[in-house]
Amino acid sequence: MMDTTLRRARTAHRRRPLSPAQKRALRVAGWSALAVVAVLPVLWVLFFAPTTGKFATSFGSAVHDPKDFVITVLNGVTAAGLYFVVSSGFTLIFGLMRVVNMAHGAFFLLGGYVALTIQRRMVGGGGGFGLQSSQVNLTHWIVPTLAGTAVVAGSGLVMQQLFLRWTQGQDLRQALITIAISIILADQMLAHFGGVAEDIAWPRNFDTFTNIRVAGVVYTTTRLIILGIAVGIGVLLWLWLKRTRTGMVIRAGVDDRAMVSALGINIQLTFAIAFIVGSALAGLGGIIGGSFASLAPGVDANWLLYSLVVVIIGGMGSLGGAAIGALLLGLTTNFSAAYLPSNYTYYSIIFTFVLVAVVLAVRPLGLFGRPA
Repeated sequence: MMDTTLRRARTAHRRRPLSPAQKRALRVAGWSALAVVAVLPVLWVLFFAPTTGKFATSFGSAVHDPKDFVITVLNGVTAAGLYFVVSSGFTLIFGLMRVVNMAHGAFFLLGGYVALTIQRRMVGGGGGFGLQSSQVNLTHWIVPTLAGTAVVAGSGLVMQQLFLRWTQGQDLRQALITIAISIILADQMLAHFGGVAEDIAWPRNFDTFTNIRVAGVVYTTTRLIILGIAVGIGVLLWLWLKRTRTGMVIRAGVDDRAMVSALGINIQLTFAIAFIVGSALAGLGGIIGGSFASLAPGVDANWLLYSLVVVIIGGMGSLGGAAIGALLLGLTTNFSAAYLPSNYTYYSIIFTFVLVAVVLAVRPLGLFGRPA
């Protein structure tokens, strides 16, 4: 009897809710830990990062080497531009349709390969390493970009109409369908384009350097072009979502799809438009990414992961969240790779997951996320 009473007392004690003072103490402790996590890397980069040998991979601190600090900032911001282009399409589709499109990475790679094929047919096959920028003019880059984006937009519409429209609201089934489509597309691209990494050539007008007049930095123009494209796309998406009727319907559909349908609005047409735009952004990202780095089997999985990380950090369905998430991811990956001691640079990937864990610990729905 005594044992039973003691067990009940312990259970009641465990279930007793926290007092307001205890909640405030836990909140202060959590924010203090977050501040330490945020401040320590900043202090390391600014003052304590070691200056290593002449041929080492890591830089000295920002105070001792401001030029490399500025270059790292630019690398992070321009990488964030590409992350945003790809992930904005992903979050647009999820925000309206609640479809986690696992074929998004395959659409990225498909857009790049379509543009690569068209560019080489317009210019010629090039040498053993493909085309050089000196062989490519602006038309040879813009036409493949438009064509690749259109092909992927059409592919996204076909997938949505044939496979996803009739499974609306069945999240697991839709995820499995898009995974199957991504595997099929990846296998077909491997069969048609091979397993060798290939690049889309930038036009000769872009393949230059720009003096940004800060700390004596002369920076790659192509990366600044990527940033400009990302900013332009962000502005256009904001205007479309905030200033047009279709954008208003999309935003209303994010909050309450049933009410939008009850008002007599053709929500299926809105779904189709959103999927076209989201898929087109994936294809455009693949073309820019293929020009920036390279196209190869496995790249699709990497960019799907980047998109997931960005929207998890920023919040599912938030365009502003995608921009902030892309910026945080770009800066984190570039600074961790640049400022870790040279013997530990292979640990830089860990900081990406630390970023995700910290954000979710403070904001479980992401920085700008809202309940579905």
